[in-house]
Amino acid sequence: MGKGAGELVVNGRLIGVEEPPFVIAEMSGNHNQSLDTALAIVDAVAATGAHALKLQTYTPDSLTIDARSESFLIDDPKSLWHDRSLYQLYEQAHTPWEWHEAIFRRCRDLGLTVFSTPFDEAAVDRLESMGVPAYKIASFENNHLPLIRKVAATGKPLFLSTGMATVAELDEAVATARGAGCDRLVLLKCTSTYPAAADTINLATLPHLRQLFTAEVGLSDHTRGIGVAVAAVAMGATVIEKHFTLSRAAGGVDAAFSMEPHEMRQLVAESLQAWQALGRVAYGVTTAEAPSLRFRRSIYVVEDVRRGEELNEHNLRIIRPGDGLAPKYYGLILGRRASRDIRKGTPLDWAAVLDG
Repeated sequence: MGKGAGELVVNGRLIGVEEPPFVIAEMSGNHNQSLDTALAIVDAVAATGAHALKLQTYTPDSLTIDARSESFLIDDPKSLWHDRSLYQLYEQAHTPWEWHEAIFRRCRDLGLTVFSTPFDEAAVDRLESMGVPAYKIASFENNHLPLIRKVAATGKPLFLSTGMATVAELDEAVATARGAGCDRLVLLKCTSTYPAAADTINLATLPHLRQLFTAEVGLSDHTRGIGVAVAAVAMGATVIEKHFTLSRAAGGVDAAFSMEPHEMRQLVAESLQAWQALGRVAYGVTTAEAPSLRFRRSIYVVEDVRRGEELNEHNLRIIRPGDGLAPKYYGLILGRRASRDIRKGTPLDWAAVLDG
């Protein structure tokens, strides 16, 4: 990917396997068309310790047309948005452009990285005017090569969700981005169902995705809870994106699969712990374990022994602590004789054992 994982920087924050996971909170439409709620979401995200807030920049008219014919209706009875038209959904969910400046300002005041997902070329131009540090391409847009080309040409880091895309389609998207100048790319494994079931996520794809495209990888997660996201870190994800809401009970287009503040705080903490636990390939005693060595088993004299007396299973035992000879020598010592008087409770050493 050109610069390498260690040099992928978003707003001064390094992203890569040597860094703690980069956690993104997606506001989406959970502001419920209230700027006050949107700003409260910013405040809450900053308080959780998440690293970034992401918006979506579009209008209903930039995504579709106002029509209720069959093609424009969401007819899946399992969908959270069943029986709405696409236009109605996007009208409810979009973040008005006139809010962006206030949201960006609040994020920056709080030290929170803020960026967005543009859904058309005009949105890219607007976001460029605001100095966004990065962009995301949504799963539903990963076949929109002209949009990918436009975003990549900015030279900013690009997060690209993989939902629904075949390997061939991803290859096209990645080649388009890189051909247009993107050398800082993160591919976000994504399952485009809302909410998503854990058994549809296929986290085993993450290492393959990294190897196949020589890109940084992460997870755009629509499952409930934090388990899948934490597991993704163990599989190599360096970025975690989750939808965020102040309260699921308050409703909203994405509320059902969005995290509340206490859950996001937990995700930040647990994903960091998962990353710390990865460490490196290591065997033997760690520095932290060194004090515990003395509590391993070793060979001790458990009855008083006189000089010349036979050492046997009655006066020797393998017990804790570990100050005596290692248990592996027990069979070699049985039947040999003591070189000196030994008191009960003494760790056995070679000097106390006669040869032969």
